[in-house]
Amino acid sequence: MSTQIRTVTVLGAGVLGSQIAYQSAFKGFAVTVYDIDDDALAVARRRFDTLVATYTAEVPGGEEGAATALERLALTTDLSQAAAEADLIIEAIPEVLDLKRQTYGKLAALAPAKTIFATNSSTLLPSDLKDSTGRPDRFLALHFANRIWASNIAEVMGTAETDPKVFREVVAFAEAIGMVPIEIHKEKAGYVLNTLLVPFLRAALELVAGGYAEPGDVDNTWRIGTGAPVGPFQIYDVIGLRTPYNIMVHGDEEAQQLATWLKTNYIDKGKLGLESGQGFYKYM
Repeated sequence: MSTQIRTVTVLGAGVLGSQIAYQSAFKGFAVTVYDIDDDALAVARRRFDTLVATYTAEVPGGEEGAATALERLALTTDLSQAAAEADLIIEAIPEVLDLKRQTYGKLAALAPAKTIFATNSSTLLPSDLKDSTGRPDRFLALHFANRIWASNIAEVMGTAETDPKVFREVVAFAEAIGMVPIEIHKEKAGYVLNTLLVPFLRAALELVAGGYAEPGDVDNTWRIGTGAPVGPFQIYDVIGLRTPYNIMVHGDEEAQQLATWLKTNYIDKGKLGLESGQGFYKYM
């Protein structure tokens, strides 16, 4: 399936935003990466260098194409510049509803009428955001999994107002960058992946925060008992601890208590997961 999308902008150069941008560039798309300041972009450049090494080692064609993908990546702190020529803007900023709405309000005035907006939100429904986009017919969710080059699914979920042609165009784009599109027929908080994953990760955190077991023992139990390659706390570290914190802090009372525990014991100590070199495990 071919796509009319040629130029892509990714808002947010965090762990997953950087992966989305790099994967798109690796597959031949011109990509602009936006973040709020030069420090964030400096971190993103280091992430891209790491991805070059990872793709070279793990991805078919990586030895030839991993380094040249960088030539198709442009980084900016200017939102107007980021939006100006984009066929598709993928938003991958923190899971904070007001922040996302404010960002889409700005984009609505900056992006050309042709531009499709897509949110990579893990938990928010696209209908929570559509009214702030100024183009609800050209807006939907496009959700990726971490380690995008290996866990290559892309969940596509629109609202009742999403133009079916736009939906099909985004499905085609997902295929073009090497994803397996998962078409979701109506809105569902958590989509497919996180409907399954979030309760699992929360249950693991309850065991540790409640003093029942250590992270390593929880992970061993899951790996040995199910044959899974990784346990929940290894997954937490790959995702990065700030993302589940942002999800839980807006949840029910028990989720908020878990968020506080996670913040106090890990995030406030700089233990953010793989990206910082330490989370539930050490990587340095």
